[in-house]
Amino acid sequence: MNKLKVAVLISGRGSNMMALLEASRQPESSFEICLVIANRSDAGGLAAAQQAGIEADIIKFGDFETREAFEEALHDRIEHSDARLVCLAGFMWLLGDAFVQNWRDRLINIHPSLLPAFKGLNVQAQAVEMGVRFAGCTVHFVRHELDDGPIIVQAVVPVKPADDENILAARILEQEHIIYPQAVQWIGEGRIRVSGERVLIDNADIHNEAIISPFDTFD
Repeated sequence: MNKLKVAVLISGRGSNMMALLEASRQPESSFEICLVIANRSDAGGLAAAQQAGIEADIIKFGDFETREAFEEALHDRIEHSDARLVCLAGFMWLLGDAFVQNWRDRLINIHPSLLPAFKGLNVQAQAVEMGVRFAGCTVHFVRHELDDGPIIVQAVVPVKPADDENILAARILEQEHIIYPQAVQWIGEGRIRVSGERVLIDNADIHNEAIISPFDTFD
């Protein structure tokens, strides 16, 4: 089976990148990571990718005169790798319209909230401050608006009375490491279709499993 080639863009430690890499090494995996790009030279995930034998590059905005030139360099490097899917994994850069359009329905992101709630940064703190009872994470196709696009899969976690943003973030991160590889696996298997702005998963049972709800007790 020809596996789906995936490029991963990071800015930091790359924990979701490592979750994808681990999943890609399973016998039943439908995808492989062919490239990791960081937009920061101090991104911890770069070393992890190199140690795993993955091509890893640094492409920084500061090395280019314009935003467009930076994103064109990203695009060209990804195309050169023969990647067919781009995964944003803690990539701290709002991609422009041209890049997003070039990779439309081939560009996905993971966000630590139940979109469309709590877009942007510091979303775990927002969830705690607002007193929501449930939070979670979302894998979605990327559109030009911030944290917007057709939702592929979400995971739900409880927000406990004693939670602060760090405790909640850690609980959500555990689920990120589950659903991001799952989404890429489905795409590699050809089970994902975008109809309008809605994701359809070819298998009703799988679609019903798209919400993962580890409802543990409230302490």
